[in-house]
Amino acid sequence: MYGRMTMSIDVRLTQIPKRKTWNTKSKSDNKNLWPPHMFHNHKGINTTVLCSAPDINPMALRFEVLARFNRARAARLTLPHFVCETPLFMPVGTQGTIKGLTNSQLEDIGCQIILGNTYHLALRPTSELLEEAGGLHKFMNWPRAMLTDSGGFQMVVSLLHLADITEKGVTFQSPVDGKPMLLTPEESIQIQNRIGADIIMALDDVVKTTITGPRIEEAMYRTLRWIDRCIEAHGRPHDQNLFGIVQGGLDPVLRDICVKGLVDRNLPGYAIGGLAGGEDKDSFWRVVAQCTGSLPEDKPRYVMGVGYPLDVVVCSALGADMYDCVYPTRTARFGTALVPEGVLKLKQRAMADDTRPIDSTCSCMVCKNYSRAYIHILVTKDAMGSQLLSYHNLYYMMQLSKDLHSSIVEGRFPKFVCDFLSKMFPEGDVPEWVCNAMEVAGIDISSCCAFPERVSNAKEVAEVAGIDISSCCAFPDRVRNAKEVAGIDISSDCTLSSSCRKHGSDIMSDEYHKLKLEMERLRNIEDALRK
Repeated sequence: MYGRMTMSIDVRLTQIPKRKTWNTKSKSDNKNLWPPHMFHNHKGINTTVLCSAPDINPMALRFEVLARFNRARAARLTLPHFVCETPLFMPVGTQGTIKGLTNSQLEDIGCQIILGNTYHLALRPTSELLEEAGGLHKFMNWPRAMLTDSGGFQMVVSLLHLADITEKGVTFQSPVDGKPMLLTPEESIQIQNRIGADIIMALDDVVKTTITGPRIEEAMYRTLRWIDRCIEAHGRPHDQNLFGIVQGGLDPVLRDICVKGLVDRNLPGYAIGGLAGGEDKDSFWRVVAQCTGSLPEDKPRYVMGVGYPLDVVVCSALGADMYDCVYPTRTARFGTALVPEGVLKLKQRAMADDTRPIDSTCSCMVCKNYSRAYIHILVTKDAMGSQLLSYHNLYYMMQLSKDLHSSIVEGRFPKFVCDFLSKMFPEGDVPEWVCNAMEVAGIDISSCCAFPERVSNAKEVAEVAGIDISSCCAFPDRVRNAKEVAGIDISSDCTLSSSCRKHGSDIMSDEYHKLKLEMERLRNIEDALRK
């Protein structure tokens, strides 16, 4: 069906220069664009930046694949500050803190890497102060690994109405005082060098996946040009790992060009960017599958902005290793807990007298010590409620990461996926995009993926509808026969048979109409599976 995507590279690769130079103007020529409280001081001279990537880039990580199941893999990622196990989820600590949790609590729940926001840290407390304090690790007393983003997402997506993107960089208005500021690829890397995270991200030209047209192609090629400027500006390659970001929107050709361009630069790791921004799930998983199928086997793969548990499981099955998102903590502040069945909304009135724990199968300190009713009172009136839910939700994500890793290592990954889906979709109504993704991942989920209790099984209904999907789809029996459910017989030309016509009742006509709709739905499924 979809399989491992190996797209041919078209002639547009000639647009990516092997070597090019940019003249970066001195600070004296850009007085209004370089606020001293945010950016590092540069001497007022013109400099030439060579943008060709070196043949061999030094790396400050070791990535060892310990086990795999088809595309999925469990690995050991050794970073300067910590040895991590993948797949792993990284909580987002915008300004050096995970809201509602202490660092010791993060260690207790098994957090391996936290994410810092370059844009916000550069504004406050400033990268200069962090460098003076010995880096963000010492400043916030965090002993484990850390990743910082480039700052581009906030300016290009979150603050798009304030930003202007050119080849030089991103010019935007300061949210503090409204003054214009410029962030170039070089400046982003220098800020991250001062912050001192184990993994730093290249500045990329971020475009929402809902945007179409030439802007997507422009952003992809600019991302490739900017990665060379980031590599050249990187001053700490021996203790910080620079990851490139694959862009290209939903266009498989552009994605493939970007993957090849980044892989040619031999970076320590690679991220898949530009997703989780409103695109449909079917497009989402296909981009992930394409990129993971083309990126190197011996380098970590990071899907940016992904934090829904279902998405993490699907992406891990497709070969991704790392994820980050504000979702677990942000949804906690709105009174929502993550549970195996999906989510539990603690603000609902039904929780007021529910003395059960959030999740009876969870071993976190919140589920061991507090009831739903107690947390219901807190989330509606007290900040402690969101703190407890943040703890539980991050514990859930850390446990999910551990379970993914151990299930792959122990050779029971397909069973783990089926158990996960069975709990989240007890009626068997697993979304079609998940079924398609799992087929590409080589995982049989037929035991937990079924139509709701309306028909016997897809094969029988498809046979009645005159289509054959036996080679690609299987569902457990619910009732004996689709024709019995409908109470009618269907001829080969999709008209009522003589045995049905003689009854001629409105009830029979309604049943025929329902089955006709069901046949049309099955044809659509078959078309999707063929694609």
